[in-house]
Amino acid sequence: MMALTLKAMDYFTTALRHGNIAKAASALNIAASAVSSAIDQVETEFDLTLVTRHRARGIQPNASGREVARKCERLLEEYRSLIAEGADLKKSLSGTLRIGYYAPIAPAFLPQILDNFLPGDTAVTLELEECDNDQAQDGLINGKFDAILFVAEDVRPSIKFDTLITAPPFCLLPEAHPLARLSEVSMAQIAREPLIVLNRPLVAAYYKGLFQSETRQAPTVAYVNSTEMVRCLVAAGRGCAILNMRPKTPVTYTGEQVVERPISDILPPLNLAIGYDKSRPRRSVQNFVEACSNYFSKAGTERCIVDC
Repeated sequence: MMALTLKAMDYFTTALRHGNIAKAASALNIAASAVSSAIDQVETEFDLTLVTRHRARGIQPNASGREVARKCERLLEEYRSLIAEGADLKKSLSGTLRIGYYAPIAPAFLPQILDNFLPGDTAVTLELEECDNDQAQDGLINGKFDAILFVAEDVRPSIKFDTLITAPPFCLLPEAHPLARLSEVSMAQIAREPLIVLNRPLVAAYYKGLFQSETRQAPTVAYVNSTEMVRCLVAAGRGCAILNMRPKTPVTYTGEQVVERPISDILPPLNLAIGYDKSRPRRSVQNFVEACSNYFSKAGTERCIVDC
């Protein structure tokens, strides 16, 4: 069976409205033979004679032809409405914006980024989900997320992204620790201190790898999967830690303070990136991407990283 195309339905209904193949062809700016072929296609699809052709008087639908034309018009109207609504959705700040994030300190910057492009009266519903790096990428690929904040390491080939910030590692210390009085610390000094490791996929291996050239002289005293728990344990004097991005405030949940110091060794950074469909982004997605870029190109860099 031949598939009935939208184009054939459009030509068929236009011909019936004009009652003349030549006039329909002129209105559609196509050849008369294309209109005649479309009528033949519709009749073949239904295995019915739908139109009577009169050499002098044009064409005239029979009862079946009028019924088929009405249904084709209804389908064409719904199709045009769908296309119009899709165009409006692409251009409007409305609907649901679904963001997956693998960024342990995202609460420190994500609300401010969202405020920069979503005024309070905007009809956008936010769905924010914390996940690991693989879950974020999987979610973008399968359509669960419109955009993701993730670490640009081992990126899937189909993921298109922009790097937002390159964050070198820094040392996190209790406020009263002797190393906190230094302007920077070395990996050799850190190797002599009890260590608290952020035990999240990807970054845990990254932090351990930083010590490959150094011999650890003190134990790892805790593995935790929350950045704030790392900060609280450090503030309580349980050990030091290595992180890449810092919250806006040195004050922890416990009310105690931590101190960040740059590391003097040349170490590989982590790159925070935003992934999204670059070929067909909705307006809300594009605005979110621009807001993220603007944030980190200005005060975000100073707030979120500790550099030498």
